[in-house]
Amino acid sequence: MSKGIKTVLTVLGVLVVLAGSILLWGIGQYNRVIAMDEQVRSQWAQVENQLKRRFDLIPNLVETVKGYAKHEKEIFESLAQARTKYFQAGNMQEKVEAAGGFERALSRLLMLQENYPELKANESFLKLQDTLEGTENRIAVERKRYNDAVRRLNTYRRTVLGRFFAALAGVEAASYFQVEEKEKAAPTVRF
Repeated sequence: MSKGIKTVLTVLGVLVVLAGSILLWGIGQYNRVIAMDEQVRSQWAQVENQLKRRFDLIPNLVETVKGYAKHEKEIFESLAQARTKYFQAGNMQEKVEAAGGFERALSRLLMLQENYPELKANESFLKLQDTLEGTENRIAVERKRYNDAVRRLNTYRRTVLGRFFAALAGVEAASYFQVEEKEKAAPTVRF
C-alpha cells in the first residue's frame, strides 16, 4: 500500500472518529434536554400532589371552624371557590393562580382562631392545623425543587447549543411557580 493511500485512510479514520464523537455528543445533549424537561414535569407532579393533599384537608378544617364561626361565610365561600378553581384549572399557570387565592383565604381562616378562643382550644382544629402546617411545608419544599428544575432547564435553554438542542427536542422554557402574595395588614396585638 502506498504512503498516499495510508495517509488518506488515516485522515478518513480520524474524520470518522471525529464525526462519530460529535454525533454521540449531540445525542447526549439531546437526551440531556429531554431529561431536564422530564425532571420539570416530575417536580410539577410532586407540587400538584401536595396541593391536592392541602385541598383534601380543607373541608375537614372548614367543618370544624364552621361550628364556631358561622357568620364568617365569606371566608368559607372564598376557600370553596379557590378549591373549585384549582380543580377546574386547565394549565399550570391557572393552578398557580388558584393556589395563591386559596393561600390568601386559608390565612384568613387560620386567623379566625384569634377571634374565637374556644376554637383555639378545639383538639380537632389544632390537629388539622398541624397537619395543614406540615402540608404547607411540603408544598414549599416541592415548589423549591420544581423551581430548581425549571432554573436548570431554562439556563440550559439560554446557552447557544442548549437553545439548538431544546428546539430540536421541542422543549419550551418552563415557568416558575411564584405565588403573588398581597400585602397583609399587620396583626393587631392586644394586651
